[in-house]
This record gives sequence, structure tokens and C-alpha cells, in this order.
Amino acid sequence: MPKQALILDLDNTIYPVQQIGQDLFCNLFQLISESGEYQGSFEEVKKEIMRKPYQRVAAEFNFSEKLSSEGFELLKNITYEKPMTPFEDYVEIKKIALPKFLVTTGFTTLQRSKIKQLGIEKDFEEIHIVDPALSFLTKKKMFKEILSRHSYLKSDVLVVGDDPHSEIQAAKQSGIDWVLYDTLRVHPDIDITNKIFHFKQLAAFL
Repeated sequence: MPKQALILDLDNTIYPVQQIGQDLFCNLFQLISESGEYQGSFEEVKKEIMRKPYQRVAAEFNFSEKLSSEGFELLKNITYEKPMTPFEDYVEIKKIALPKFLVTTGFTTLQRSKIKQLGIEKDFEEIHIVDPALSFLTKKKMFKEILSRHSYLKSDVLVVGDDPHSEIQAAKQSGIDWVLYDTLRVHPDIDITNKIFHFKQLAAFL
């Protein structure tokens, strides 16, 4: 059955976080490095912060309560005001004549500023920011709400994102079809038929 709607992630799906990461997170990286209150490699911490929500990274690297709290306070109100550009193949998403929903996890102020700088607001029917600092809402719950509000069947919708442990896991748990977007080649260990490297490949799943 042809798809009726797309749900997309933002970070590392529509644009590469590395494009802004060193600039955006420079104060956070300094805080973490100087504190030493974490386990594991600092370079790995930096890499994961560019791929995952801060709260997940803090838990995975056992940040101290003090470091977790200070990092949280540092990030919750920051914005990004410099120019940003989507991945070059994002133009293929814009060509798809289906309603599109953006569902992203992160700090509300920061995510809104990135969406504004990317200039993608008009590309989406709805934009939802799942902010763990403000509520217990999850991507799984948000997917359910979108389907219910628009009377979509699970089979009507396709979830597209880069994180197997976030939007992809939420889609699996919800019984919604999904595609893993791995244009940055960070998941060479995941060998599946519904992994793509360019948005032109989405046509096969619609």
C-alpha cells in the first residue's frame, strides 16, 4: 500500500550536526573536559554528543550528577544563529508530494533555532520537539498522536531517521515502517535492506 505520510528526524537526518557541532558545543566540551567527571574517552563523548541527545550521553558515560546538571543548564537555553544548510540530498525530500512531519528530540530553544536557520519550517505539516527537560513525552508517543490525529493507519506512514536507538526503535515498537538513513556511514555493522545512503533511495519504500 502506498505511503500517505512521512515522519522525519532532524539531527543527522536533515543536516549534519558536525556542520555546527564544534562551534555550538565548544563551551560544553570545555566543561566536560575540565571536570573529568565522566567515564570513557573524551573524544568518544564529543562524538556521541553530535549524534545523541545530551541526556543519553550523560547516562552512557556516567557523568557525575554535578556535571550532568551543569551541562544541562548550559544547553537548555542556547540557540544557534549562524547559517546552516541541509544535506545536499534533502532536495529529494522536498520533491515527495506527501504530508511530512518533523519529530526531533532536544532542547526546545536550540531545536527551534536550528529549524529556523535551516529554513525548513514550510516543508512540514507539523513540527514537534520532544524535550525531555519539559515533559515525559517520547517519540513513540508522538508518533501515536500523529497517527491518531490524522487518522493514519500504521501502514500509511514511513519513519525516516539516522538513530537506531531513537526514532527507528520508536517506529519498530509502534509497528510503523521505517528506513535508516546512514549517509554519514556511521552504522556499517547494520546490514539491512531498509538502510539508505541517499534520499533518492526512499522512492523504493513509498
